[in-house]
Amino acid sequence: MSERSDGSRGGWGRLRPRSIRARVTTGAVVTLILITGLSLSLSSFLIREISLTQIRDQADDEARRVSERIATERYQGPIPDGETVLRVQVVDWDTGEVVAATDAMEGKPPVTDERPKPGDFRLQTTVCGDIAGPEPRDCLLVVGYGLADSAYGEVLVLAAARSPSILGTSLVEAVLVGTSVAFLVITATVIWFWVGRALRPVERISAQLDMLSVTDLNRRLPVPGTHDEIAHLARTANASLARLDEAVTRQRRFVSDASHELRNPIAGMRTKLEVELSDPDPDARSRELLLTGLLSDTERLENIVSDLLELARLDKDVAREREEVDLEALIREEFVDERRHPALRMHSSGPVRATVNRLRLVRVLTNLVANAERHARSRIDIVVERDGDAAVVEVHDDGAGIPSMDRERIFERFARLKESRERDPGGSGLGLAISREIVQSHGGSLVAGHSDLLGGAVFTFRIPDTTE
Repeated sequence: MSERSDGSRGGWGRLRPRSIRARVTTGAVVTLILITGLSLSLSSFLIREISLTQIRDQADDEARRVSERIATERYQGPIPDGETVLRVQVVDWDTGEVVAATDAMEGKPPVTDERPKPGDFRLQTTVCGDIAGPEPRDCLLVVGYGLADSAYGEVLVLAAARSPSILGTSLVEAVLVGTSVAFLVITATVIWFWVGRALRPVERISAQLDMLSVTDLNRRLPVPGTHDEIAHLARTANASLARLDEAVTRQRRFVSDASHELRNPIAGMRTKLEVELSDPDPDARSRELLLTGLLSDTERLENIVSDLLELARLDKDVAREREEVDLEALIREEFVDERRHPALRMHSSGPVRATVNRLRLVRVLTNLVANAERHARSRIDIVVERDGDAAVVEVHDDGAGIPSMDRERIFERFARLKESRERDPGGSGLGLAISREIVQSHGGSLVAGHSDLLGGAVFTFRIPDTTE
């Protein structure tokens, strides 16, 4: 991540919680409007149908009551009013004459001239107009039953009930719309408030991210105490920032240390060349010694560059190929040789297998054995064993040992103790750092300590068993 030339910081992007809140609220309101519109249409339809059905049922009950009465006898006077239906007529089938009626329909013509369909004895219709009431939208819901044999002969019994005028207006829709609008306003307000409250931590996180740059990666995002997705996001981002900060710090330290280590031999080589070139009468023997020294310096530079390249590969984890290896057999094959390592002894109770990158593991063992040979007086012991689910290798020597305060520092890049500089002036100080990073890339650990076996130093690395 770097700062752009205009002074703004790039790489993270800018979160906009207010825009998010507006989108969430708008989406929620639009959804509510659609749902409410559908609900209004359905509710209005259902209310009308339920109301009309109830009124028709009442008229139907009254028409049936009258039909049952006139099946055996005539009314002596007007038809008695029903409990809810006041408009009842008995109409002669052939002439259309009203032969009996309630007081409300006395002297009035039939409410309808319709007849049941052929093969049916029931009639259901709606009649609007003067006979229904003074208003144009007044209507009657009419139910009729045809009787072929009654006390009046063949007749049609009609019962009519007034349809509520409210169903003929938009009042129902207006009430529903008003209620829904109030509901939407309240809901939108609640959503705006709660979404804003939920996204307030995002605004603080956004402000911190906007202030981040490569020079202050030690900043951390505020973690809200809500234990929700936003808190999880903040914790994840902080973990990523910590890893990034560590990587940048390591890179800076590495560049600084590498520059320092390379500058010394280069400066020495330059000085030697300048002195030799300034000699007007160079001696052949001096020039030979100079070239020998330059060759030694070049070899040291080559070793440092090779170690730096290995560290770069470790940082990128280039070598991923691994295979199952018997550590006991590997160490015997590579290091148990009296001509090359006369002081080395090996102790093992049998095969110890682990899944590793063979070349890199050999590099670790080579570094540890070479380090032990530089500091040992007369003996080096390698112990290979299994400890639970881990393969363990210990490299002991009978040298002076490592002070407890320096047992971690020796694994730092380019770190070299006084004894190490005296015994190996051309060393780069990267061997142990490389070894630890190789072991850690396998999920293991490498530590230094005191050897109870030989009294000097011991380097112990553990690699977890990943074989199936």
